[in-house]
Amino acid sequence: MKYPGKDKIMSKGFTADDVARQDGRTFAITGANTGLGFETARVLARQGARVLLACRSEDKAQAAMDRIRTEVPEADLAFVPLDQANLASVNNAAEQIGKEPRLDVLVNNAGIMTPPRQLTQDGFESQFGVNHLGTFALTGLLLTKLAEQPGARVVVTSSIAHKGAPLYFDDINAERGYNRVKRYQQSKLANLLFMHELHRRLQAAGSTTLAVACHPGVAGTELSRYIPGGKLIGAPLLNTLLNSPAKGAWPTLMAATADSVESGQYYGPSKRREMAGPARLAKSSSKSRNPELMLRLWEMSVDMTGVDPGI
Repeated sequence: MKYPGKDKIMSKGFTADDVARQDGRTFAITGANTGLGFETARVLARQGARVLLACRSEDKAQAAMDRIRTEVPEADLAFVPLDQANLASVNNAAEQIGKEPRLDVLVNNAGIMTPPRQLTQDGFESQFGVNHLGTFALTGLLLTKLAEQPGARVVVTSSIAHKGAPLYFDDINAERGYNRVKRYQQSKLANLLFMHELHRRLQAAGSTTLAVACHPGVAGTELSRYIPGGKLIGAPLLNTLLNSPAKGAWPTLMAATADSVESGQYYGPSKRREMAGPARLAKSSSKSRNPELMLRLWEMSVDMTGVDPGI
């Protein structure tokens, strides 16, 4: 398998054209029926990967698979029921994925953005519950399966919104107050704290599994549906300035496939202050790399989900 060279990627950035053939490899992608997840699944299927679309709706997943097969008739695709607002569903999804002959990459893409205050089925504030706790639990349950493949990867999707994010450890379920934008920022900061702590623990355990993160910049996807005027984000004029969903998937594809990737790294767009353009290395905030916050979040996550990754 030939990968694009590190020097080439660093000079021009990474796009879908740089994704090498992925024959024989299996990728599980959460939220793969639309937006960044769909575009990631489409490119990987085109390059010969087996792609598991982990989604809430079987009908929407089937429609996404049908769309991919119009381009790639021989695509190797499968649906995995997954609702990250329900830990029982997360457990069931991990069990189904665990029965696959192999799992090379888990792409944690599913998320929600700035809804009115809601609770998950397990009673957690929805953005923290779906974006972080669902990701934490699914990853923890699949680490043993991933460890079967040398150099397997966990990809965690964050956001430029993590910068300046608060942490509400003492009111994690927003019982005393709810600012939906700040709660979204917190969930994206949690994604990075989790990735960095996972990386640290995998390295300490001598594991070959990589933990990496990415962000799409600003892309027109369904994620923006709760934002006033959010539908405009996908407008053609703005897409010339920002990222389409296809381009927003470039950092995910880089994190999931590029040979130059190293555990603990973070990838995002290279232009307009990380809002658009080909993917390259990005830098997360110092807060997202704070060891005390990383450990506190990890321990809280184990307590809230009942999932101990065992590393």
